[in-house]
Amino acid sequence: MTTTSLSIILPCLNESGALEGTLQKLTALYAHAEIIVVDDGSSDNSAEIATRMGAKVIRHPYRKGNGAAIKTGARQATGDILIFMDADGQHDPADIQRLLAEIDKGHDMVVGARGMESQASTARLFANTFYNRLASWMVEQPIADLTSGFRAVRAKLFKEFLSLLPNTFSYPTTITMAFFRAGYSVSYIPIVAHKRIGKSHIRLFRDGVRFLLIIFKIGTLYAPLKLFGSLSVAFFLLALSYYGYTFFTDGRFTNMGAVLFTTAILIFLIGLVSEQITQLLYTRKE
Repeated sequence: MTTTSLSIILPCLNESGALEGTLQKLTALYAHAEIIVVDDGSSDNSAEIATRMGAKVIRHPYRKGNGAAIKTGARQATGDILIFMDADGQHDPADIQRLLAEIDKGHDMVVGARGMESQASTARLFANTFYNRLASWMVEQPIADLTSGFRAVRAKLFKEFLSLLPNTFSYPTTITMAFFRAGYSVSYIPIVAHKRIGKSHIRLFRDGVRFLLIIFKIGTLYAPLKLFGSLSVAFFLLALSYYGYTFFTDGRFTNMGAVLFTTAILIFLIGLVSEQITQLLYTRKE
């Protein structure tokens, strides 16, 4: 893989403490790569540092979100391969070559998967483990790190899904599930994510609630009927059990039993309609 076809994109929000060191390593290793720093409304001198270091700087007039910065960088990138990584010192530029080696093997997207030692907290470890297992069940393929922001991807394929990507931190989840749904090849390599320099922009409660919505997004992006079908079966079994209980104790079919059976049917129909909408969405993309 030649560096002339490579664009390295770093979303940045007040990362003056780590940005210069990260860019120094990148320019030393990939002198001919296009390095793009997307300043998402920083209040410090991050943009000035990036300009001085020779990076292509794109500035948002106000904070739009990590996903929005990713989309801005992807639209401006000219390389055939896009590298997305954090500007806070967590990701090692030396690992980029390992990502590119997997791309050379024929994969369409390669993700740097963090191990247990790289998780910022026990809560984050638990949440990421849950998301990984849920997503793996949905796609029936092992997903080592659903939320990692360190990845290499073929630019042409990534840009197909820009309109699907959210403006928030959940963009890695969305693009991963979109690639699996489209039948593109996704690979994972283990990495060590270092402790970030500076203050994290993730808020536990706010982003915790947001990430709970990712659970439903995973299902609706990939296979809605699988998610809603499972919920429907659960409600149907609950309804059947409740009906059996009331029949043997009271000898009748209660209103609650009817509600549970109706709920099971409605959830199944919602899944069926969602499946058709999702299929139309991806057909339009193709």
